[in-house]
Amino acid sequence: MSELVSIVYKPKLAEPNGTEYMRVMLKETVLIPDYGIVGDAKGGGKRQLNIMSNTAVEQLAAEGFSAKPGQLGEQLILGGMDVDALAPGSLIRIGEDACVELTEPRTGCGKFERYQGKSPLLAAGRLGMMARVVAGGPIAVGDAVVVIERTNEVTEPSRGRDAG
Repeated sequence: MSELVSIVYKPKLAEPNGTEYMRVMLKETVLIPDYGIVGDAKGGGKRQLNIMSNTAVEQLAAEGFSAKPGQLGEQLILGGMDVDALAPGSLIRIGEDACVELTEPRTGCGKFERYQGKSPLLAAGRLGMMARVVAGGPIAVGDAVVVIERTNEVTEPSRGRDAG
């Protein structure tokens, strides 16, 4: 069974420290449609959430990346699901009500490289997916995660900013 193993967010009033992503761990929160995590400074647009697989996080940690919750710029970590293998357009239900649509692969950015001290190219194909919230609701660590619609569309990753 796939499950939500980590939730982090960037509070709206958080002061950046310039050395790492500003993230606060949560045990539970609410996803807001067309926004993301309630109270998150990143909210809005089509890149509302950064979602990674627990397996990828563990691999990157073994390769020397800083990989405690939030250090890779992610907001949600899923266990038992290979997020990188899903195509943009796939829908994932988290918990009872929340649903997210994967929009594009994460490619890393200058901020990622600065905070990690490594090129995002070294993590290519393992940084998860950007997503937008299509149905809101409460989510909590341990919630079941299910792909409810899978698309076969394959797109090239964007070369835009993944800033977290």
